[in-house]
Order: sequence, then structure tokens, then C-alpha cells
Amino acid sequence: MSTAKNLWGGRFREAADQGFSDFNRSFPFDRRLLSVDVRASIAYCEALKNARVLTDDEARRITAALHEVQNQAETKAKYINDESEDVHSFVEACLVDLIGPTGLKLHTGRSRNDQVATDLRLWLRDALDDLNGLIVATQEALLDFAAQHSQTIIPGYTHLQRAQPILLAHWCLAYFEMLSRDRERLTDVRKRVNVLPLGSAALAGTSFAIDREALSRDLGFAAVSRNSLDAVSDRDFCVEFANACALIMVHLSRLAEDIIIYATTEFGFFELSDAVATGSSLMPQKKNPDSMELVRGKAGRVFGHVTGLLATLKALPLAYNKDMQEDKEAVFDCFDTTSACLEVTATVLRNIKINEARAREAASHGYMNATELADYLVGKGMPFRQAHETVGQIVVHAIQRRVELQELPFEELRAMSTLIDSDVFSVLSVDQTLGSKSQVGGTAPLKVSEALRAARKSLQM
Repeated sequence: MSTAKNLWGGRFREAADQGFSDFNRSFPFDRRLLSVDVRASIAYCEALKNARVLTDDEARRITAALHEVQNQAETKAKYINDESEDVHSFVEACLVDLIGPTGLKLHTGRSRNDQVATDLRLWLRDALDDLNGLIVATQEALLDFAAQHSQTIIPGYTHLQRAQPILLAHWCLAYFEMLSRDRERLTDVRKRVNVLPLGSAALAGTSFAIDREALSRDLGFAAVSRNSLDAVSDRDFCVEFANACALIMVHLSRLAEDIIIYATTEFGFFELSDAVATGSSLMPQKKNPDSMELVRGKAGRVFGHVTGLLATLKALPLAYNKDMQEDKEAVFDCFDTTSACLEVTATVLRNIKINEARAREAASHGYMNATELADYLVGKGMPFRQAHETVGQIVVHAIQRRVELQELPFEELRAMSTLIDSDVFSVLSVDQTLGSKSQVGGTAPLKVSEALRAARKSLQM
């Protein structure tokens, strides 16, 4: 494969500095756009033929050669020449090698500015679909984990202090909801990605009779860009994609943090299997949750890309500027990192053992039924604020006695409020505490069971 010529050399008389040439090149990372560049070029070739810029024979030869470039790139590792300036010059050089000067006609009325904008949107459209699929797989892992432990009770926390008992399945569904919102965001981003810029040329539009609507349909776009200046310089969709990835990583990082905490000796609810944990090079007893720590750590990497993209775009004049070359590595790494973290998280969820006895014990201690006692008093006619105050005093008394609320003698409870009857103990058990949360979205077993069925059904739509 011969080295591709620059696509812009006619005005220049001296060779570029080698250091600058290396600095200027994007092919080491934008080569992953090769497949979509070929796809867009095939569609553009058809548009040029319909505009009578290419003859039927020229279009046929160019299209066949583009298919051959794609085939060679996929099947021959040494086919790709890393010395090319970018993916566009590489594809054009391959085309010319195969069919000669006819290949040079393909760039008629097209600029690398609208070309790369189109390629990136095509690639990102597929990436969004792939990410959506990975989120679904992670949601399925959450639902499977919940189903395997549908009766498991754990403490729920606020401020990292034990608050109220919940079902483990309810905990799983909380993360399911977060990931559902992530899928909605990806769908929304995809709408703005799915707009065709090709035909905008460098910035002012093309002089050739390109049917952009037909070109859009050919490439599966839902709309055509309405302003050529904006079309070649818009990278909002890159920022939106990175933002969507960042929120996915927020949710995965929160999930990772919970798993890490619950797997500590101090909590002891979870144990990661050997498949997703590592050891210490010094301390033989250690079992470290490195899988989840890396997910938590990689979130910061994606957040950084969001900030970097915003900083790159914040003061760019219209239209295209070479600064925009910096978009691709950020977008690619957001996709790669988020995809890997989703895959690892799903694997971890399928490799967790639960210490159900310890989790239930933790959910049964620490006065986590205090709210139920306050609600009980409200049911007896006491205003909630007064009930809250009364139960707070009962908790202090129980702490002094070093017993749980349900372990206090009836006489001592009655002494704190004459509204307390012998039926009080029926509302203080952990099972009753769970069962009372029976409104939509609550942790009552029946509601959680209904929510699990609805969640599973939502993945099939």
C-alpha cells in the first residue's frame, strides 16, 4: 500500500516539518471510522451519479473499489498504512490505487469537514445502539440477581447510617431505574445524532445538484441539516453523548460503591467470587473488589472527557477548526470505557454470594423500626410530630437498656404513651415493617414482586 498523499497539497511548495506532520495526523485514532467512511462514500458516489457528475460506469467502479477497500481492511492486518494523515486520505489513496484517477472524482463537492461530521454521526449512531444493548444486559443481570434473592432483607441507609429495612430486590430495582433513565437519554441523544451533514461541503454548501434528502434516506438518517455552517462545526452531539456516558458512569460508580461497602468485613453482606476479585501481593488473606474499584475509578475518566470537550468547543469561531479533531479520542474513549464498565458490572452481579443471615440480622437491629412505631402512634390518633418526639424518647430509653424496641417490656412502652397497646409488637417485626410499605414504589414484598415483573417486561418492549 502506497503512502496516501495529502488532500490539500496544491497550494504548498515546501514539505511540512515531520514533527508537525506527526502532530497533525489523526489516522492513529480515526482509523476506526474506516467502515463508516466507506459506507458514506458509497452513498455519496450514488448521489454524484444521480447528479450526473459521475457516469454509471464510473460510479460502478468506485463502488466496487470501496467495497474492496472495506474487505481488505477487515481481512488483512497489514493493509492499513499508518502513515496516512487521516482515514479520509487513506480511503482515497486506496481507491486511486485500485482504479486510478477515476477515484479522485469521488471528492467532488465534498469536504473533509462534512465528511468527518457524517462519519462520526454514523459511527456514534451504532455506538449508541451498542451501549443501549449493554445497559439492557446489565439490567437483566440486576433482575436475575434480584430473582435469586427475592426474600433477602438488607438494611436501607441514609447518610450511610442504618435507616429502614428493605428487600435486596428493591435495592436492585433502584439501580434498574437509574439505568432505564440512561437508556432514555441515549435514545434522546440519538435523535440529534441522526441528522445528515453531508452535502454541506466545507462550510457554504455544495454547488452540485446533490439530492441531500435521497442521500439521507440512503444512509438511514432521519433528517438533513438545515444550515451548512452549523452542520460542519456542530459537535453538540459529542458533548451530549459524553454527558450521557458520564451519567451512566455515575450510576455504575454508585452501584460499585455499594457492592464494595457491602463486601467489607464490617458489613459482610456480599462476597465477590474469585472470578471478579483479586488478592494482595503481601497479605495472603485479602480478597479485594478490584473489579468494582476500577469501575468507580474509571467514572472520573469519562467525566474528564465531558469537561475537555466543552473546553475545546467553548470559543471556536464558525465554522470548522482543527480543534475539532480532539473530539474523536474523547468520544471513542467514553464509549470504550463505559462499555467495558457495563460488561464488568454485569459479570460482577452474576458472581456475588449473599450472607442472608447477616444481612437480615443487620436489618433487624439499630432501631430501624422506629418509624413504624411512630406511624403506629399516628394510627392511634397522635399527631406525627408528637409521635416522632415520643418515639425518640423511647429510642433513648432502649439505648440505655441496650435492647431493641421490640425487646422492651410492654409496661415500659405503655409508660411512655398510654396509646400503646399490646398490639404494638405486631408492627415492630422486620417482616411487618417491610409489608407496611405497600404503596406503589415501596419495598413491600408484593409491590417488589410486581415491580420485578414490570421491569422484566419493559426490557422486552
